[in-house]
Amino acid sequence: MTEAFTQAPALCGPWRQPRQMLAEQRYDGHKSIHDDAMAEGLGLRAGPIEGPTHFSQFDPLLHHVFGQAWFESGCISAHYQNMVVEGEEVRAFVERDPSQQRFVRLHAEKRDGTPVLTGTASIGDATGLPHELQLRIAKLRPPTALVINRDLRVGQRGAVVEKVRMGFDTHMGDHYPFTLADKLKVITEPSPWYTRESGGESPWGRPIIPTEMISVLLGATSAQSGLSGRKPAVGLFAGQEIRLVNGPLFVDQDYELEREIIALSESARTESVWVRTRVYDAATRVLVAEMILNGAVMKASFPGYESEARALPGA
Repeated sequence: MTEAFTQAPALCGPWRQPRQMLAEQRYDGHKSIHDDAMAEGLGLRAGPIEGPTHFSQFDPLLHHVFGQAWFESGCISAHYQNMVVEGEEVRAFVERDPSQQRFVRLHAEKRDGTPVLTGTASIGDATGLPHELQLRIAKLRPPTALVINRDLRVGQRGAVVEKVRMGFDTHMGDHYPFTLADKLKVITEPSPWYTRESGGESPWGRPIIPTEMISVLLGATSAQSGLSGRKPAVGLFAGQEIRLVNGPLFVDQDYELEREIIALSESARTESVWVRTRVYDAATRVLVAEMILNGAVMKASFPGYESEARALPGA
């Protein structure tokens, strides 16, 4: 029997107003792009909400599509398109292809139709699947005129193995000036599996870390890696992929992080470092997750950028 329709309709979540929690974020001795004054100085209207905050809006949709496996072997890969400021509404969409059982496309948009992000998601072995960041990395051309990131190299590894742990009340440092408990008070999609009170009733018998907070766990100690460019410069997330291998990641669990630069790139306004972070269970050294982050720095935020760029060979 042939199917009545060849294309499955998209799933979509409700309109949400994600909260800005990084106004007090600091790194390298200065405020970040999430501070209103810093953002306005770079030509933005206000401090944007961090990109992975929107991942929470996809979790209920992807759990609906993939079930419990989403939190065990799920991969979300996204290119951030336009910034969102607090007060704006965002809606998440998942587009299913009947011929694909473990892969979907996704996007998010504002009320006026402005795209927020575009991406993909899957479960299981992600090898060979056309994930958003993998496709973008494959199309990169080697940069020829780096200024901020001139001292970095593809293949360069983090200076140390970083040790991380996220409890409900753990302050995650200057990069993330809030706790998991703070986030759970305002997260767009609450789940009892995330909570202190009911997390023990999750399928894994323990509270799990929400997908958006995996980014916080992996970003809190990133300064230890030494895989950043010259200072001062203001950065932002341009794209991100979080892949669970032996998930979920748990609250109050010790993990170790190893980082490596897998690509360098540039655009008219930014220079980017693409870093893969591997997450290991600290006790067993089992690989539990990976993240690829396209960390872009704004050329206009680096003092003397134009003059240094003009002095480069071939400029």
